[in-house]
Amino acid sequence: MQASEILKHFQLKKTSPRLAIIEALQSADLPLSETEISKSMGSHYDRTTFYRSILTLEESGIIHKIVIDKLQVKYALNEPDKINNPADHAHFYCHHCKRLICLNEIHPGPYKLPKGFSPEESEIIIKGLCDKCTHS
Repeated sequence: MQASEILKHFQLKKTSPRLAIIEALQSADLPLSETEISKSMGSHYDRTTFYRSILTLEESGIIHKIVIDKLQVKYALNEPDKINNPADHAHFYCHHCKRLICLNEIHPGPYKLPKGFSPEESEIIIKGLCDKCTHS
């Protein structure tokens, strides 16, 4: 689905920054940082507008944010059939090459929680060496 179609589907205004963010994430194999996205956005990048656009896209369920060790933030486009359910997979962070990979086939939970607890979301980040760094 093209970026403009995604925005239309979610009844969001089609703005250059939103389109540029979605297109950057669509063209990437891995989640991207603000710096990586801003390079792709070129003249459409403005920090304030970027964060407003990211927040809108995240609240709409189009993208999800992954925070690694409270220091590094990356963004990924949700799979079309998983939009609005971003917390349904784990992520892998490679200590060596610093790549962050969505592991769409690994699902969190269900967790057995104490009586009265009601889960709303969970985040799983598995850390180690990726397949490329293990063989280096």
